Amino acid sequence: MKHNRVESSRSTFLKPFFVVGTRPEIVKMSPVIHECERRGIEYYLLHTGQHYTETLSESFFVDMGLREPDKNLNIGSGSQAEQTAKALIGIEKELLRETPSFVAVEGDTNAVMSGALAAVKLHIPLAHVEAGLRSYDKRMPEEYNRRLTDHASDYLFAPTERSADILRQEHVMGEIFVTGNTVIDALETILPRARKRKIPVAGLKAGSFALMTLHRAENVDDKATLEGLVDGLISLDTKIVFPAHPRTVARLNEFGLMSLLRSGGSIEVIEPLGYLDFLRLMDMCSYVITDSGGIQEEVTAPSLNKRVFVLRVTTERPEAVESGHAVVVGVDPTRFPAMIRDGVDSGLHPSRPCPYGSGDAAKRIMDILIDRL
Repeated sequence: MKHNRVESSRSTFLKPFFVVGTRPEIVKMSPVIHECERRGIEYYLLHTGQHYTETLSESFFVDMGLREPDKNLNIGSGSQAEQTAKALIGIEKELLRETPSFVAVEGDTNAVMSGALAAVKLHIPLAHVEAGLRSYDKRMPEEYNRRLTDHASDYLFAPTERSADILRQEHVMGEIFVTGNTVIDALETILPRARKRKIPVAGLKAGSFALMTLHRAENVDDKATLEGLVDGLISLDTKIVFPAHPRTVARLNEFGLMSLLRSGGSIEVIEPLGYLDFLRLMDMCSYVITDSGGIQEEVTAPSLNKRVFVLRVTTERPEAVESGHAVVVGVDPTRFPAMIRDGVDSGLHPSRPCPYGSGDAAKRIMDILIDRL
């Protein structure tokens, strides 16, 4: 009981400041926020508005059971510099007003980098959830965001021992803790709700389609790369449901590729989905095709256990590859379709261990922060 009273006393004076900007951040930070609520800790929630459509932002707060943010910067689209600068200015203003105990960021987006810079410049302790991930792909702006944030952070919450080893080898200045990944907390909690929802696409049956996402700059902003991906996907000649990111839709239209993508009749392009609806489809699909980082983790959750084929040449989630959930197939249209077919033929449904923890990452994170602060 004495320990509980000490923790309660510390919790009373703790003032967390959470920064989120995109769908994965909202999903992965929500278990930590809910853990604060469970402990009676008041917090400040700032949304940079980097994902600027309702489906890509506001609906995720509802789906994850979060209250409305205390502040939405509504930075929307723009260049990498514009997004980072707008978010940095807006976050700093709120930090000066709120004077929190610590700032928490998750992942590798421009919002994360902006939150990290604002915190360290004001000498506010910085906690990085999902620290230590590396793709070693210099084309990815996210690689620089995550590296810089790790080296600025006071508390680094690595999802796996491999990620922690990377941080140790880089001699980061902050404290390193292996906690598991909060996405497993989130997914295992919310999937039962998703399974009760109406199927968001008419006529779909479980196991009759593949689910696809595609949005990374290195894939969609270069016409030759995107055209090759479209050619390869069409050649799969399998039913693919594609909730298309606004960025990808804009590039497909700009490069005159949208009609080609739809021409075979096997790829169904739909509007972006809220998290519960997306989980419903991920639970129903036979496998996933993606360039997303977070989805590579989500498929490893024990309740899902899906195969994912990664349309990239590298991944910062090697644990998902080693566990048998993920296959990195690249972007070469003469190679990746055959790799997907081979993967499907080798079997989609054997039991595989989840490499990202047991679903208690948020509790571990808050225990550490309460103890340290």
